[in-house]
Amino acid sequence: MAPGPGGAKAARVEVELREGNASAAQTAEVASTGLPEVRELARQNPKLRFKALAHLLTVGLLGVAFGKLRRDAAVGVDGVSVEQYEGGVAQNLRDLHEKLKAGRWRHQPIRRVHIPKGEGKTRPIGVSCVEDKVVQQALRSVLEGIWEQDFLDCSYGFRPGRGAHDALRAFDRMATSGGANWVLEADIQAFFDSIDRKLLMEMLRRRVEDGRILRLVGKCLHVGVLDGEQYTEPDEGTVQGSVISPLLGNIYLHCVLDEWFAKEVRPRLRGRAQLVRYADDFIIGFERQDDAECVMRVLGQRMGRFGLRLHPDKTRLVPFVRPKLGTKNVTKTATFDFLGFTVYWLRNKRGGWRLNMKTRRARLRRAVQAIQDFCRRQRHRSVEEQHKGLCRRLQGHYNYFGVNGNFAALAVLAQLTRAAWHKWLNRRSQRSRMTWERFEELLLRFPLPPPAIRVQLWGGAI
Repeated sequence: MAPGPGGAKAARVEVELREGNASAAQTAEVASTGLPEVRELARQNPKLRFKALAHLLTVGLLGVAFGKLRRDAAVGVDGVSVEQYEGGVAQNLRDLHEKLKAGRWRHQPIRRVHIPKGEGKTRPIGVSCVEDKVVQQALRSVLEGIWEQDFLDCSYGFRPGRGAHDALRAFDRMATSGGANWVLEADIQAFFDSIDRKLLMEMLRRRVEDGRILRLVGKCLHVGVLDGEQYTEPDEGTVQGSVISPLLGNIYLHCVLDEWFAKEVRPRLRGRAQLVRYADDFIIGFERQDDAECVMRVLGQRMGRFGLRLHPDKTRLVPFVRPKLGTKNVTKTATFDFLGFTVYWLRNKRGGWRLNMKTRRARLRRAVQAIQDFCRRQRHRSVEEQHKGLCRRLQGHYNYFGVNGNFAALAVLAQLTRAAWHKWLNRRSQRSRMTWERFEELLLRFPLPPPAIRVQLWGGAI
C-alpha cells in the first residue's frame, strides 16, 4: 500500500523532529497519515489481509507514541526515565526509526514488579524500557486501526470510546429486559500468562501479512523477564502491564470467545443470550436455564483448546431472575461480582425492583488499606503534600465507583479516610497532639473531596 496524500507534510514534520522542535499537533498530523486509509480499508473489507504496513512506523508516529507515555512511569532495566529520554527525544526517535528500518531493534528484558492486590496476593506487572514502550505503542496504533473494525460490540475493555461503565450499562439493559435470568460469571486463570503465542500469531495473520510488523510483535512477545536477580524467558503468554498486551489480549479473546459465541453458540440457543466482556473479565446473561447450563458445560472445553483455564471456584451459574412486582418478604436476592462491583436486585421506593451495583467488599477493603498505607508512609511530608495525594486518590475512586446507587460505599471510604489521616497526623509528634478539634480546623483549610455520584448507569438515582 502506498502512503497517503500527506507525504509532504510528514516529511516536513520529520525534519522538525530532527531539529528537535516539532509540536505535538504537528506530530499528530504526520501520525495520522495513512492510518485513516488503513482503518477504512479494514472496515470495508473484513477479509482483507494487509501486506504493507511497516511504512506507517514513521518518526512522527513514534513521536506520538512517546507523547502517550506517562511522565511518572516506572523505569525499565536500563534505568532511563521518560523525562531523561525526552531530553534528546528528536535524536532518540530518529535513531529508533533507523533501527526499526534496518531490523536492528531488540526488545530489552522486562523488569517485573509485584503489585499488592489484597488478601496477601500480588499481581505481577512487567515494566518495559522507554524505547520499547514507544515501539509497542506505535505497533498498537497500527494494529488497532485494523482490528477495531472487526471487534464486536460485546467487548468494552481497552477500546477507544469504550469503558467499564459502558459494559455495566449493557448488562443493566440486558437484565432489565429479562434477558439475564441466569448469569454465567467466569474467571480465566492467569489469562495473559496463558496465551498461546503461536495461536496468537496465527490470529494476527488473519488480517496482517506484513512480515516486518509480525516480527516486531514477535519480539515484543519473546522477551526475557528480570524478577529481582532471577532472569527467565517464558515460552508462552504476553507480559501483563506492557503497552501492547491489552490489544493482543483483545484479539485473542475476540477469536476464542466473542466470535465463537456470536456465530456458533447464540444461534443454537432457544432463548436470548448476551456476552459482556471487559478484557479477560466477562459474564454471559441467559434468558433460559437450559441454555445457561449447556454453555456452562462447553465453555471450559472451548477455552482449553486455546490453552486457557476457567477458575473452578470463581466460574459459576447464578440464578438472577428479577423478583416480581409486589413480591414481599424478600430479604436477599442473588448477587455476583463484575468489574469491581457487586450486582444485585434492589427494591425501589415505588415497590418495584431494579438492578443496583455497589462497590465489591474486597475492592473497598483494598481501597481503605491503600489509603491507610499512604497516610502512614507520607506522614512526615507537609500537610499540603499529603492533602494533594489523598485528593487524587479519592477523586480517582469516585470517578470509577461513583455510580448511582453506590453512595453509601463512597461515604464509608470518605469516613475511613478522615480517620486514617487523623490517626497518622496524630503520630507525627509526641509533643503536639492532633486533637479532633484541631483536625476539624485543618479540614477547613485542606478539605477532602466529599463522596459524589459521578456516573449515571441508568435513568435516575435510587
